[in-house]
Amino acid sequence: MIGRILGLTVATLAGAVLYYISRFWGWSLWPRDGLLGIEALRPQGGLVTRWLRGSDFTEYDLLIWAVGAFLVLTLLQKLFDLFKRDDG
Repeated sequence: MIGRILGLTVATLAGAVLYYISRFWGWSLWPRDGLLGIEALRPQGGLVTRWLRGSDFTEYDLLIWAVGAFLVLTLLQKLFDLFKRDDG
């Protein structure tokens, strides 16, 4: 039971982080100087676009985000499967 709650918590946090770095984040939940004073963590999200700014890949930010999100979620699933116990 605790393993499932922990797994759901980790998956929810990973989803929130993936949503934050995407271009779809619309909330400003912290001040303009960044989360915990870290200027790179701006309140409006869209970090993938910011990371790719000035490169030839800027127009593919959504595709790069989608592939990265797929890889992160796949790795999380593999990690959960590795530690999963069979109860019966």
